[in-house]
Amino acid sequence: MNFQNLITFLKELQKNNNKEWMDANRKWYKEVRDDYIAWLDIMNEKLAAIDDGYYDTPGKKGINRINNNLMFHPNKPIYKDHFGAGFDKRPNTGDFYVEVGIERSMFAGGLWRPDPKRLRSIRDAIDYDGEELKKMLNKKSFKAMFGGLYEDEKLTNAPKGFSNDHPHIDLLRNKTFAVATSFSTKKVLQDDFEAYLTAVYKEMLPFRRYLNKAVTV
Repeated sequence: MNFQNLITFLKELQKNNNKEWMDANRKWYKEVRDDYIAWLDIMNEKLAAIDDGYYDTPGKKGINRINNNLMFHPNKPIYKDHFGAGFDKRPNTGDFYVEVGIERSMFAGGLWRPDPKRLRSIRDAIDYDGEELKKMLNKKSFKAMFGGLYEDEKLTNAPKGFSNDHPHIDLLRNKTFAVATSFSTKKVLQDDFEAYLTAVYKEMLPFRRYLNKAVTV
């Protein structure tokens, strides 16, 4: 995968974030996108080899659109400043997200503001065995890699059906159950990038499996 070509393309796109430039450079975009999809296919196989429960996600199914959704975010530029994709994208569960950007790149996973039904399922799981989730979050290597749950809006009081003195009230008040780690895009150009991706995937896997079990069982 020629990540340097991808980054160069993104830099030029951000200088000329308009449809006219994209149309004039459609061949370059297709070259970069096809190269990225081929790399996603390779990593899809590598992750499947280390995860028995992996959901096959070929590159064409995992890659995200480069267009921003202007219907909900009209003030954003037309095109994103990164290429994003998901691995292990089982329907209605939290995948493993990879983003390669201009200056900053990231890995993330879990569930971002899940719908009420899935959010209730996660809270019920925490009510049942929240200590298991806390052990994952407090694991030394996990905290070193992700810090903790992704900071997002939280309820002021206990969610409906739970008391404010619940032993896991700090978790129950969350609306988002996800973790992320960001790093300089220079890391993407290093020889050990794929090994790093695999290590992050492994570290995050028990956390993602806990959430996905909660929303599917």
